[in-house]
Amino acid sequence: MKKTGLFIIVALLALGGGIVTKELLSKTAQTSQSPLPEFNLPDVSGNPHSISEWQGKILIINFWATWCTPCRKEIPEFIALQEQYAARGLQFIGIAIDDQDAVKKYLTSIKINYPILIGDVTGISLAHQLGNSIDAVPFTIIVDRQGQIVHRHPGEFSKEQITEIITPLITDVMQ
Repeated sequence: MKKTGLFIIVALLALGGGIVTKELLSKTAQTSQSPLPEFNLPDVSGNPHSISEWQGKILIINFWATWCTPCRKEIPEFIALQEQYAARGLQFIGIAIDDQDAVKKYLTSIKINYPILIGDVTGISLAHQLGNSIDAVPFTIIVDRQGQIVHRHPGEFSKEQITEIITPLITDVMQ
């Protein structure tokens, strides 16, 4: 009887913790607009890139790491979305919260069709500045053509969720 009671208490605590975590994540996925700040990061070859290179495009900026399983799970969907919407002004940018060598090695195993920048420690600070208050990886922001951050998403981001957010942004330019 004591074991059953203890098991029920532990199960209720786990359920409560899961509900609280889900609420925190959903509250952190913000849709309030703010301007994307200017920043520069190197690519895997060490060449510097300014975010302004992609000015006027709908940006999906994804902070990820090679050691992060949900991050690696998202990448094939991001590749498909980049291919599908590139001609309509969508640009994915990956910012690896990782060291250059680990990223280079990972990129030999998958063909990514969008720029990968090396964030390392600077990337963690940048993600925090952009709204990643819980230091989640992956963390993704969506920026409209005017340079306004229109969505922040901690954790795994599905193709369906992204499509729902970007469709009005893409449609606006078509009208």
